[in-house]
Amino acid sequence: MSTTRWLDEHEQRAWRGYLAMSTRLAARMNRDLQAGSGLSLPDYDVLVQLTDRPGGRARAGELAESLQWERSRLSHHITRMRKRGLVSREEVEGDARGAYIVLTEEGRRAIGEAAPAHAAGIRDVFFDHCTREQVETLNAIADTVLARLR
Repeated sequence: MSTTRWLDEHEQRAWRGYLAMSTRLAARMNRDLQAGSGLSLPDYDVLVQLTDRPGGRARAGELAESLQWERSRLSHHITRMRKRGLVSREEVEGDARGAYIVLTEEGRRAIGEAAPAHAAGIRDVFFDHCTREQVETLNAIADTVLARLR
């Protein structure tokens, strides 16, 4: 029988701090985006994924995987975004079950207007208060953890 390796005091403090920071940052970014542009953080995340792809389009399954969302969550969210004209859905020729999610001109306009204030908000609450060394350490930690998760 194996013995549980509990977190020590420093690990527990770091983990809980990370969770609190992550939750509060997401809530703040969501509030700021909603107030400034009417976009939610999930809207913004979808739009970023699409602007980063050739032609502003992605297969629904690939988009769900990139966002780490369940397909049903993506489907419901895309339906709401389609109603607002931010994205469209195009069938994949020869694949009755496949669809592309496509960035519309309205979606491109919306993210173009939201991005400068969003970047300024991230800088204000995060990067402007970190040293270059702290940012490098954060990058190293993220790289290590993401490699493990892959």
